[in-house]
Amino acid sequence: MSSTPIHPGPEQAAHEAPASFPPLTRAYLQVSQAVRERGLLQRAPLFYALLGAALAAALAALLAGSVLLGASWFQLLIAAGLGIVFTQVAFLAHEAAHRQVLGTGPANDQLARALAAVVGISYSWWDSKHARHHANPNRVGRDPDIEVDTISFLVEDAAKARGLRGVITRRQGWLFFPLLALEGANLHFLSLRHLLSRTQVKGRWTELALLALRSSLVLVPLFWLLPPGMASAFLGVQLAVFGLYMGATFAPNHKGMPVIAREARLDFFSKQVRTSRNVTGGWWATWLMGGLNYQVEHHLFPSMPRPHLARARVIVREHCRALGVPYTETTLWRSYRIVIAYLNRVGLAARDPFECPITAAYRRT
Repeated sequence: MSSTPIHPGPEQAAHEAPASFPPLTRAYLQVSQAVRERGLLQRAPLFYALLGAALAAALAALLAGSVLLGASWFQLLIAAGLGIVFTQVAFLAHEAAHRQVLGTGPANDQLARALAAVVGISYSWWDSKHARHHANPNRVGRDPDIEVDTISFLVEDAAKARGLRGVITRRQGWLFFPLLALEGANLHFLSLRHLLSRTQVKGRWTELALLALRSSLVLVPLFWLLPPGMASAFLGVQLAVFGLYMGATFAPNHKGMPVIAREARLDFFSKQVRTSRNVTGGWWATWLMGGLNYQVEHHLFPSMPRPHLARARVIVREHCRALGVPYTETTLWRSYRIVIAYLNRVGLAARDPFECPITAAYRRT
């Protein structure tokens, strides 16, 4: 993987803010300068060392518990625990990819690739996708996170849904969280498809070897120690919890926020702030969401370590208030209601073109 940052780097020019710059460009440089002066872009090695040790201890405890339980259906509790720990490992991989953890780009790349392999995801696939998202969040045709998959995030995509996908799309708001239970398996599939594709993939064989090793370390002991049915249930629960936790963490960040037209021109500050949503809650939300509850600050300063995001929020919010730029934050549950309502509105475009809209409206009430 390239050692260049995963994110655009406007903050690297934050040491000066010429008066000839447009107001919002000047504002971003001023915010960046304030953040730098407070040392909020400096690494937090002790925090990440403690976090890594805690995750390693949790993983070891779950593995020991699984061995001690033997052939028991209580193993499904271990599986759920593994789904949670793997998600927390994925958060740490995300932070390493953003250069938040170690001191150099190559070292962070290597750490991110190793942690992604622990989770079972291709780092090269995710890195490319996530870099494009950060460069153009919620921009039509540029942000892969709003491209149609099973779920349609844009009306024009929903209108094209037919067959089974059409049935799902018409009810996609209500089905969103149940479908997230399949996202863990989907992430594994997309990663493998990427690595086996004919496109050029840097580090292809390294990642394939890491994922093969990970699969053997997970699947061989699992099906050796447990009956096939129990082992399959274990794997299903672990993947379901992992997918649900991952999706429930990333969904509040941008879904239901303004969508930017393909041809629109926006400055970096407005683009990142207007399309991102913070989740309130303080320390518990930061722990639960791996720091992604400070989505506005993360998009403005992707290399900022997790412990510094709360302090950056105070600076960014004050600048937004002074400039009249909308700064969005809400509770976690409220964000879920917004996401469900948004997806249901989009899904209306997939209704049968011959269906009477008045009848459909009464049916939904």
